[in-house]
Amino acid sequence: MSSVKIECVVSENCKIGESPVWEEKESSLLYVDISGKKICRWNSFTKQVQSVSVDAPVSSVALRKSGDYVVTLGTRFAALKWKDQSVTTIVHVDKDKPNNRFNDGKVDPAGRFFAGTMAEEIRPAVLERHQGALYTLFPDHSVVKHFDHVDISNGLDWSLDHKTFFYIDSLSYSVDAFDYDLQTGKMSNRRSMYKLEKEESIPDGMCIDTEGKLWVACYDGGRVIRLDPETGKRIQTVKLPVDKTTSCCFGGKDYSEMYVTSACQGMDDESFSRQPQAGGIFKITGLGVKGVPPHSFAG
Repeated sequence: MSSVKIECVVSENCKIGESPVWEEKESSLLYVDISGKKICRWNSFTKQVQSVSVDAPVSSVALRKSGDYVVTLGTRFAALKWKDQSVTTIVHVDKDKPNNRFNDGKVDPAGRFFAGTMAEEIRPAVLERHQGALYTLFPDHSVVKHFDHVDISNGLDWSLDHKTFFYIDSLSYSVDAFDYDLQTGKMSNRRSMYKLEKEESIPDGMCIDTEGKLWVACYDGGRVIRLDPETGKRIQTVKLPVDKTTSCCFGGKDYSEMYVTSACQGMDDESFSRQPQAGGIFKITGLGVKGVPPHSFAG
């Protein structure tokens, strides 16, 4: 096992940093600050952060095959043109729930954009329950709702053979698995794959490595955990210097680096003085595993 090293690469404090995505052609990490209402891009060579500000909470960003990006913004799927700093709505969901917003999102191996909703939080992890749903935006811009009664729609990813969809509804404290049909984008047979332990706190964002193991960021747990979906067991814990770890992805030129986003919203001055890097972006090296490059939205 090589030695694990953790470095804060962006010290700017995001209110709620989320949705890290490696963009190979720019050698950059994309991420969002949900309540800061901006999409950010950190260049791994210049170490500079560029950002685009938007008019609503922006909860996830994904690459687009035709160039530029797609985002979830308020309760809209939208297209983002970076150069113009312009956002165009593709489709609106949850129109009957003005208090809802999107949360985490990710593109499946066939180029469909999956994202789920939740009620706006009163304070971190405190909200009206069962208001959310999981949606897919298809390349033809049609939308399918898979299920509702979701609390906080969160981490999502697919197994290496694309036959299993992994999903987190945070307040269930569980990482769930579904049978997945890549041909149609349909899912079935939901079951719990891993229940979080008390000190791991709340499961948030998630990604998969090339060995088919899942990495889950634990909000208020200050860690990422590595899970084996075959056995349902935790096989590794990596602790970070901040409690509110929100999501993770692999990146770097060979996808051997892990990037972890974090939040500082809801922290008082005393907590902030103990964890001045809260809301920063962290790079973990020496994990000895590589990640799977992100898929791009095909629409």
